[in-house]
Amino acid sequence: MTSVQHGGSPDRNITLEAFADTIVPGEKRSADDRAVAGAAPGPGAVAAGALELLETPATGLVDALDDYVLSLNGHATGHAERYGLRLDTDVPPFVALSHEERTALVAALVAPGHPERELWVLLALFCNMAFDTGAHLHTAEAIAAGHPGLSAIGFSAPDADGLWRFPAFSYNRPLARLHPHTAPSGSLA
Repeated sequence: MTSVQHGGSPDRNITLEAFADTIVPGEKRSADDRAVAGAAPGPGAVAAGALELLETPATGLVDALDDYVLSLNGHATGHAERYGLRLDTDVPPFVALSHEERTALVAALVAPGHPERELWVLLALFCNMAFDTGAHLHTAEAIAAGHPGLSAIGFSAPDADGLWRFPAFSYNRPLARLHPHTAPSGSLA
């Protein structure tokens, strides 16, 4: 089993990676990767740093991650029992589910009316955020390192001085005239 080691236990990490891969699937990191199911070509949430983002104190989730993993694996066990699925005991229950079964379980957890919906939607949002924004990284550094999500959406690199400027108007015309007291920096003088 291939899983990058982070702040939690190996079972915690691989379970969270499997959840993140369910939200934004990607390709396996190696043939023996159990967390990433390989359901989509290219890098997904795991390669984009979902686990790193989840472990960032600013998310407010760090202290709850062990509880998320315990609950997710409990739900996976219940799902397997309901549908007569046999789980490989070499990995945590959620990881042992196929990508299709992971997706079905997560869809049930985030469905309207599920009593824990808000908790699972929050976890899913952070996994998606890791891919779409690289929120745990400085944007210029993430772009320079080839962050997979920012690359996929075509996020432009900053100018040589590290600032973003947009010389072309997005609507092919200025939306307003510059105030006469606008300084070269863009601030009012």
